[in-house]
Amino acid sequence: MSSSSQALALVSFTLLLICSTPLLADAQQSPAASDECADPSLDSACHNVPKALRLKLIAIPTILISSVIGVCLPLFARSVPALQPDRSLFSVVKAFASGVILATGYMHVLPDSFNNLNSPCLPKKPWGDFPFTAFVAMLAAVFTLMVDSLMLTFYNRKKGGAAPSSGVVADHESPEQGAHWHSHGHGHGHGHGMAVAKPDDAEAGQMQLRRNRVVVQVLEMGIVVHSVVIGLGMGASQSVCTIRPLVAAMCFHQMFEGMGLGGCILQAEYGMKMKAGLVFFFSTTTPFGIALGLALTKVYKDNSPTALIVVGLLNAASAGLLHYMALVELLAADFMGPKLQGSVRLQLICLTAVLLGAGGMSVMAKWA
Repeated sequence: MSSSSQALALVSFTLLLICSTPLLADAQQSPAASDECADPSLDSACHNVPKALRLKLIAIPTILISSVIGVCLPLFARSVPALQPDRSLFSVVKAFASGVILATGYMHVLPDSFNNLNSPCLPKKPWGDFPFTAFVAMLAAVFTLMVDSLMLTFYNRKKGGAAPSSGVVADHESPEQGAHWHSHGHGHGHGHGMAVAKPDDAEAGQMQLRRNRVVVQVLEMGIVVHSVVIGLGMGASQSVCTIRPLVAAMCFHQMFEGMGLGGCILQAEYGMKMKAGLVFFFSTTTPFGIALGLALTKVYKDNSPTALIVVGLLNAASAGLLHYMALVELLAADFMGPKLQGSVRLQLICLTAVLLGAGGMSVMAKWA
């Protein structure tokens, strides 16, 4: 999977490069907007640099530990019989985590992008005349579909999955093969049927495994972009009233989001080295963003036109990616699968879990 990681990193870097080179930021602002966006924190009672720094230093290890706990819980659940991937309780927990990821895109990332790109600190033309947030989110969702499809095709061809599956289809679809199967005795027919079924099952399992691994990598890319952006904003802020509730909210946010990602990593059946790498990148991106914001406090201004445009476009792209992954790859794949389709009761329980996860993250949108 090293080549896949390199390809995904190249694609994500290209997307970030495109989003971070806005050519429309040089338009003129009105004097009123310039005055309003000069330095909004200087006249605020919440502006306290020493207290803000203390809260940020507390936030880095706290969010790091919460992220590690959240993403590792599903990985250690393999030792709990009730939380095995083939059990109903695992489906319920995964549905809850998928609802968390869905709400992250709709209730946290997308509104931030609207706020950034509709800010009065940006010129009305073109940012006020065109819904850039919705446009970029739509493109990001289609782009995610393209990456998802092409990566899956690449892996299937690389693993040589097409050849065995074609042979199995021929065995099942050919009337001559079916007549040959029935014309012999029971013992011979049974043995021949087993010989056809085993490659079919093995190939289907490999296809699903490759799909799960693609889902993990694309989902991690969207979460990492969002985590760095929100960490950067927290690190650069000097408002105690903004940072204090954000620390607690981000701890819960990262824990629940990590549970969703950890469940996907568990189903991808990676080796220990790859699991450790995915856990490391998820857990450290928000603390890294906070540290980067601390280092750039003198330079980075979250209300500057360039920062608003870059962060707004990145948030829009991340929102589109998270929407696609939550709805298509996680929720739709599970609810349309044979396990939930075979039990109306389990479907209703999982739908309730989705609503609980999405509702909990929606409530947190008040603070983070």
